[in-house]
Amino acid sequence: MLMIKIVTDSTCDLPKEILKKLDIYVVPLTIQANGESYLDGVDLSPKEFVDLLAISNDLPKSSQPSVGSFLDVYDQIESDYPGVEILSIHMTEKMSGTYRSAELAAEQSKANVMVIDSAFISGALAFQVEEAAQMAIEEKPMGAILTQLQNVRDQSHLYIMVDTLEYLVKGGRIGKGKALLGSLLKVKPLASLDNGEYTPIKNMRTHKQVIDYLTEGFAHATKGKVIKKVSISHIEAEGLANRLLDSLKAIAGNFPYAINITSPIISTHTGPGAIALMYYTD
Repeated sequence: MLMIKIVTDSTCDLPKEILKKLDIYVVPLTIQANGESYLDGVDLSPKEFVDLLAISNDLPKSSQPSVGSFLDVYDQIESDYPGVEILSIHMTEKMSGTYRSAELAAEQSKANVMVIDSAFISGALAFQVEEAAQMAIEEKPMGAILTQLQNVRDQSHLYIMVDTLEYLVKGGRIGKGKALLGSLLKVKPLASLDNGEYTPIKNMRTHKQVIDYLTEGFAHATKGKVIKKVSISHIEAEGLANRLLDSLKAIAGNFPYAINITSPIISTHTGPGAIALMYYTD
């Protein structure tokens, strides 16, 4: 049976110890801030990015890995493990050119590479990456892994709330007039990632409203199902993340979960105070 190796990108928000344990290769995106470039997760940790964000005059910008960056990783894996199969799983194509860079590199690589659009980011991307890596360790065939990834994708949910509209304005997602009105009303936009695309749901006024809405949706979506994992990502919102987790546990009991500071790439577009809830069921 051929060996399978898993590649992803730095938006998956997986801790380094898990990446090492599951032998997952990560190709980092790039952050440009204050005239400097940083490799996400290599030159800049999530905590360091929070500090950088506070002193940046302009909104930091992100860019996908180059085709050459992916090609180097694919060819190195093939060199280390001749005849290997590579499964490269990445953030939604609708929010970044990362998937396309990986696809172009796969076409040029001497390795046998399959590239997958996860249709998600952050912890919801990590669900698929972890599942694939564990199955690869168990020597499951590629076909079985792909089938399971589709199941995970179909049963995954992602919701995100931003605490300030400032970064959505700087990123060009909403106009200044709308942001001014929203700020006066202290609006906290809540959105989902639907078919890989950022999809606004409704505006909230308080964190309690956000928690109540997410908890109610969680209860409905998981009723009669096995909760495989819950992931909560945040930027400078650890207290809110823990309050949300407690609310979910109050209605569902114990389940596997992770709370992480989200990657600088995602934080660039959300700003401090943002929080994302992701979960999948079976």
